[in-house]
Amino acid sequence: MMFSARLRRTSRRGRSSAALVFALAAAACVADSGAGGGARAELSPASGDTLSGNYLAARHAQAEKSDGVAADFLLAALEKSPKDTLLLHRAHNALLSDGRAEEAAALAHRYIALEQIYELPFITVASDDIKHARYGAVAGHLMADGLLTPSLGVILRAWAQQGLGRTDEALTTLKALKTKGAGGEDLYELHAALIADAAGRKQAAAEHARAAAAGPGVPPMRTVHLAGTILARAGHVDEAEALYVEMAKKYDPDQVAALLDLVRTKPAGLAPAGPVMGSPAGGAAEALFEAAGALARADQREQSLMLGMLGLYLKPNLPILQMFVAELLDQADRHEDANRMYASVDRASPLSWQARLFRAENLNRMERFQEAEKELRAMAAERPEDPQPMLVLGDMLRQRERYAEAIAVYDEAISLKEPLPPQYWRVLYARGIALERAKQWDRAEADFLRALQFEPDQPLVLNYLGYSWVEQGTNLDRAQEMIRRAVELRPNDGFIVDSLGWVYYRLGKYPEAVVQLERAVELQPEDPVINDHLGDAYQAVGRQREARFQWSAALGLSPEPQLKAELERKLQGIIKEANALGR
Repeated sequence: MMFSARLRRTSRRGRSSAALVFALAAAACVADSGAGGGARAELSPASGDTLSGNYLAARHAQAEKSDGVAADFLLAALEKSPKDTLLLHRAHNALLSDGRAEEAAALAHRYIALEQIYELPFITVASDDIKHARYGAVAGHLMADGLLTPSLGVILRAWAQQGLGRTDEALTTLKALKTKGAGGEDLYELHAALIADAAGRKQAAAEHARAAAAGPGVPPMRTVHLAGTILARAGHVDEAEALYVEMAKKYDPDQVAALLDLVRTKPAGLAPAGPVMGSPAGGAAEALFEAAGALARADQREQSLMLGMLGLYLKPNLPILQMFVAELLDQADRHEDANRMYASVDRASPLSWQARLFRAENLNRMERFQEAEKELRAMAAERPEDPQPMLVLGDMLRQRERYAEAIAVYDEAISLKEPLPPQYWRVLYARGIALERAKQWDRAEADFLRALQFEPDQPLVLNYLGYSWVEQGTNLDRAQEMIRRAVELRPNDGFIVDSLGWVYYRLGKYPEAVVQLERAVELQPEDPVINDHLGDAYQAVGRQREARFQWSAALGLSPEPQLKAELERKLQGIIKEANALGR
């Protein structure tokens, strides 16, 4: 088996402190900076000539992930047909996705004057009303419940009522959230706390904050931060600090580092002078962020991005939302736009450090490794006690197969955390891979075994170490046991199932190998290594035609050069054998 292929498929790691798109709707802290729109491009010289030409050009631009260009073509099309609701709707959405919310709001007003189907433009108009303090108009644009998410319209109406000074009415409106299903009660307590705090009712706000933080299960980190801030404003600074410290035990410390930074700055960091939400626009932005997170978790990322951009229109300096939107832009392959958003996070924000890490990772994905490395080394110099920049750099070097450099960087980062906390099994696993690839097996084996002390049932480590032992012909009984356990833990992971099949093959258990490798190909049909393995197993049991078919399939899946040469050799050999037998 090609070790490089096994490395490629078993050592992928996500963001340096966990995937953010889903977690951020439930994470981190607040500070201020600016929002920004997407990249703009000049309209083509032909734009504006025909309605259909501009519309088709817009569709093409959207397919190319160029929302700003698409928006400009759609605006040109609207000049030809200003009352076309389809064009208005599409142009509105493209403008929002490009971060041009003020232009989108103007189109949304035009859309609802022509069309009364309750869709996103109504949320845009209501948000625009809140931004410009037209609070009395908001309810009329939110007549239907369930706009995108069950809770969004309710919360926006409540903040508009608070803007009119009707706190009791706003709190009554929020009670409708209790009937909105899972999470509705928590949203009620959180926004009731924020509205009471905005009205100067600090003790009532504290009661709601306690209830929000004490909700069922582990509350979102964002809720914990806001609740702690409200408690501190009500004079309960010690309670707020205790809440943060207790909740930090339930999250990955790397994820809550920013939250704990606030504890270290007590009491100033916990008890701001003014309300947590300085205006209804801030409360509405919070609601849009929560709704965007819910849509992202439901894999409705285009609508999630639009709500996120709308939230930044209301509060451009909300770092947690900037981070969230930047991650969505990354996932839409709008990496330059994402990097501008990361860069816009205020350096004074506790989230700025994470934004810089993510921007460096993004630069690396854009094949701008030298820039990424420069930024990470600068960050390491700024905070020599923080291993995270070096861990991110180590991952980049390992993925680029610069194993010796990766090992040195991992060594430096790990030395900062000894004795290692349990979550560092991931780091030991990553360094172990680099060591194994650098032919430093004794150290690699030690890292894998130490990782298993932290996480005895970690399937990636079980698979990698067990496979390595089989390749070396050592610890065979334990290796088989480990890989079988990995398959039990991840029965639908084609790569791990392949490992079990290949172990059987290496041990001469060919029929068992065929069974597992056929299943691995079903689970991961596009992988050339797995197809090659199945071809080998077929040949071992005398199924020559099927072996030839499988090797040919592997050859058509863009294998790495060494595997390609091996496949060609096997195919030539089986053809010669067939010719010799007259087949």
